[in-house]
Amino acid sequence: MSRQTNGAIREVQVNGEWREFTDGSSLTDLLSSLGLPEKGLAIAVNGDVVPKADWPQTLVHPASRIEIVTAVQGG
Repeated sequence: MSRQTNGAIREVQVNGEWREFTDGSSLTDLLSSLGLPEKGLAIAVNGDVVPKADWPQTLVHPASRIEIVTAVQGG
């Protein structure tokens, strides 16, 4: 579920927490606003993994659930 605030600022759930974003923001813009690097991350929108090449043109929508995960090496 999403909540709208005033103006062009909206909220979306990112990793289960409400975060603000501006209408027309891409996944790349969202990462930047959260202070996250693009390297070593994976993003799923509504349960579907979005290829990194698609992040700049994939727009954030208020009704979306976004999960951002960090790749971890192990063995």
